[in-house]
Amino acid sequence: QLQFVESGGGLVQPGGSLGLSCEASGVAIRDYSIGWFHQAPGKEREEVSCIVSDGGTIYADSVKGRFTISRDNVKNMVYLRMASLLPDDAGVYYCAQVNPIRAIVSNKCDPIVDNWGQGTQVTVST
Repeated sequence: QLQFVESGGGLVQPGGSLGLSCEASGVAIRDYSIGWFHQAPGKEREEVSCIVSDGGTIYADSVKGRFTISRDNVKNMVYLRMASLLPDDAGVYYCAQVNPIRAIVSNKCDPIVDNWGQGTQVTVST
């Protein structure tokens, strides 16, 4: 069973950068599409970005040009590099498997999740 542990969150000033890591276990991720999701306080979880098995990427409009998703299939890791951070980027970030068909056909990062991990907290503040 594919499971994830997120890390790398922390406190950053507006305009700053932060790198998140998602360590997968249970299954080799090379054939899977993986995404990052963000939940701001009091709001629903929303898609941020996902990367399909061939390396193709999808980004939410709100993070295009600022965030970069990448993967290392050897290390079984997925990363999210966040730059030019805004206060609205604050919250908990999670990674999860995503539906590859929806990603390729509809450009959507639909999570396939039984139970979300603990996520990693990002705080954007002066």
